[in-house]
Amino acid sequence: MPELESLKHRVVHLETEEELKVKLEKSHKTGRPLRIKLGIDASGPDIHLGFAVPLRKLRQFQDAGHIAVLIIGDFTGKIGDPSGRSKTRPQLTDAEIKANVKRYREQAFQILDPEKCEFRYNSEWSNPLTGPDIINIASRYTVARIIEREDFKTRLECGIPLHMHELLYPLFQGYDSVAVKSDVELGGQDQYWNLLVGRELQREFGQEPQVIMTMPILVGLDGTKKMSKSFGNYISISEPPKEMFGKLMSIPDRLIMDFFRLCTNRTDEELRTIEQRINARENPRNIKAELASDIVTIYYSAEAAKHAAQEFDRIFRHKGLPDQMPEFSLPSEGVNIIELIAQAGLLPSKSEARRKLREGAVYLDGERIKDIQLVVMPGSDSRILKVGKRRFLRLRNG
Repeated sequence: MPELESLKHRVVHLETEEELKVKLEKSHKTGRPLRIKLGIDASGPDIHLGFAVPLRKLRQFQDAGHIAVLIIGDFTGKIGDPSGRSKTRPQLTDAEIKANVKRYREQAFQILDPEKCEFRYNSEWSNPLTGPDIINIASRYTVARIIEREDFKTRLECGIPLHMHELLYPLFQGYDSVAVKSDVELGGQDQYWNLLVGRELQREFGQEPQVIMTMPILVGLDGTKKMSKSFGNYISISEPPKEMFGKLMSIPDRLIMDFFRLCTNRTDEELRTIEQRINARENPRNIKAELASDIVTIYYSAEAAKHAAQEFDRIFRHKGLPDQMPEFSLPSEGVNIIELIAQAGLLPSKSEARRKLREGAVYLDGERIKDIQLVVMPGSDSRILKVGKRRFLRLRNG
């Protein structure tokens, strides 16, 4: 079955292949598209390349005629997904969730077909639950099953607090599958256990259990942890092309093939050729430039990728300045360097600005700045502030 082979490509867990085959055959016979569920974490405002991996698989299902059901976890976000966490995740407020969700729809539609998509919020069915309703759901699953998961066991063994609300997270996430009657649920491989709960709850509530498909985890820019908004090591799919290109050029060499496999449209044959070039010790910079161009092209255009590559070469290979950069008007009395970086939006916070300064990653007119008390004054000419490798600011007199 060609459709099945394509859909299971690069999948880590498939539970089960036979069930998926039956569901697909039934869909073809009846004309009813399958409902493919994917949960979206509301912990940050951006969709990153790591989360784009299951989104791209979801688009494959759409192209095969099925319906994408995206679940915004505005209810479960108040609990916080404990998967893979060594400590309790901070709970989000309604205001934080609302702000984070605002851009999800337009970003998701960079990958998905909006005509074959449902956007749902799990508060829709979870907020109205009464005490007896919650007791009913909880009665369908055992404590033994909950605490057998590795991250919970580790925390209990190490004496790290495990709170009751964290035990409820997989139950409420699993109940989402019951509420939307999902046929298949997608997720990262670290979500396998959570997805199993949904499958088992569906059976408890008299529904046909969903098929589970998990995708590989993409490691983030730090080269160690999974790409995550919580870890701050991600590349957003909505970042400007030049920023996206530059970040991709900074990934560790050992991750090149993972990014090619999970983030591009390269065929298996092309991937084998790239791997051979890496094994032949071709300059990894050249291969990373191809990777960055591929990904920028997917989310923008080939022209945007070309300009981003040229800009990267001018700045990093030839030590030039960007053609365009944001500007900031300095007041006559000057402004503290930390305040300047934060006000100009070069970094998200003053604490991050202080950290970059301590690391020696802040330059004013080519001179490294380490004094956090420095007041930047207007000059006779425009000045250039550089933070890190890719952030530039032109300073004008106010």
